[in-house]
Amino acid sequence: MSNKAWQSQKKGYQEALSYIHARRQGLITSYKTPWPKVNDAGVNGFEWQSLTVIGGRPGTGKTLIKDQIVREGFEINNGQTIRVLEFQFEMVARASKVREFSSALNKPYKYICSADENDKLTVEDFQKLHEHAKKMVDIDKFPVDIVEKACTVETFKSIVTDYMETYAQEIDGKKVYINTVVTVDHSNLFKQGRSENSKTDMLYNLGEALTDLKKRYPIAFIVLSQLKRDVEKPERNEDGKYGNYVLETDILGGDALFQHADIVIGVNRPAKKFIKYYGPERYIIDDDTVLVWHFLKCRNGDTRVSFFKALFNQMKVIEMPAPGMHVRNIRSN
Repeated sequence: MSNKAWQSQKKGYQEALSYIHARRQGLITSYKTPWPKVNDAGVNGFEWQSLTVIGGRPGTGKTLIKDQIVREGFEINNGQTIRVLEFQFEMVARASKVREFSSALNKPYKYICSADENDKLTVEDFQKLHEHAKKMVDIDKFPVDIVEKACTVETFKSIVTDYMETYAQEIDGKKVYINTVVTVDHSNLFKQGRSENSKTDMLYNLGEALTDLKKRYPIAFIVLSQLKRDVEKPERNEDGKYGNYVLETDILGGDALFQHADIVIGVNRPAKKFIKYYGPERYIIDDDTVLVWHFLKCRNGDTRVSFFKALFNQMKVIEMPAPGMHVRNIRSN
């Protein structure tokens, strides 16, 4: 009998019912993030076998967001067996860990690095960092691995496949894969392969690779992306304009990643562009640390606009209520 490209819908029903039953019993849960607003945009977090894309201008805290999701993930998802594989193409591991130390102590990055001659890291705080590092390198409690060297999409796919197969377990004679968070910082820093004539070609191949991998393995992908230069146009940074918003078409690679993603978040920091009244609603922006997250795609939820505050000195992001709206005074003729 020849292998057919199609199959009966019966298998889909069986798999769906099995998944629903396991979730109902608590045997399968999503990967929760530190923020209820984000979890609500997903399925009480990021489902395994999903792709989340986070796009934003430089300085909007994309890497900070990703780091916090990973750093706090083990405690928030206590009880789940989880591994993390990070592709850190933009930042060396050392810098990433210094940022983590900053968050652990709730002290500025510069203080951790003794940048101020009059406010150097104390011996006591240095010892606290040692204790934090000792705790975090417990590979049984915090299994995090890092790939620093930029690679092609083909090599990326090979590395992820090898990683998942390496840590698979044999349970009752059946191969079981470990739930794994795979992060990419940033998508446009992949090297172009021999058959790729442009970054766009590379991003399309990346989207296809991510979809293929998430179908095969219980992976929650978190991919960071830059925005196109169109967002820098002066008219998009005028107060109270729709152009203030991060749009679907702003994500670098656009359709290449968007169509493959389950959740797409566009992050903006209005004060960096001196926007005081954000978007048509004219949200009042009176704080440089206010972040606006545009949930551009939520495959199993609702799109929305939510507000956060970046505590850069502590290397963390917290939720905040929507700010007030500025109402123009319109004189009647």
